[in-house]
Amino acid sequence: MDVIHTAIWVSDLDNARAFFVDGLGLEENWSFTLDGITNVYVGGENGEIQLRYSDDHDEPNPDRETIDHIAVSVDDVDAETTRMVEETGCEVVDGPLTVEAAGARVSFIEGPDGYVVELVEDKS
Repeated sequence: MDVIHTAIWVSDLDNARAFFVDGLGLEENWSFTLDGITNVYVGGENGEIQLRYSDDHDEPNPDRETIDHIAVSVDDVDAETTRMVEETGCEVVDGPLTVEAAGARVSFIEGPDGYVVELVEDKS
C-alpha cells in the first residue's frame, strides 16, 4: 500500500500550475475533466497533488487547523526558498530552519489559495 495523491481545490488553475509546475518544478503528469471539474495531477516520483478546479466550486479557504501543509523535497532549502519568493512572490511562513529530530532543513511558504508548502532538504 502507498499514498498516491492528495487533492486540493484551487480557485485559479493557471495560477496553481504556475506555482506548482513552473515555480516548484513539479511535473504535470496527466489531467482530465469530469462533470465540469478539471483535475490536474502534478508531482514527482513518489506521489502527486491533484489540483481540482471548477467554476461552480466555492473558493478554497484552507487553514492550518484543517490542512497544515504539503511537503516537497528540494536539494537546497535556503536557495529554493529565496528563488520561490523572487520568482512567485510567495510569502515565507517560517524558516528556513533545521529540525534535528527529523534530520532535515525546512521552510514553509504560502502557495496559491493559502495552502502552505513545506520545502524539505534531507540532512540525514
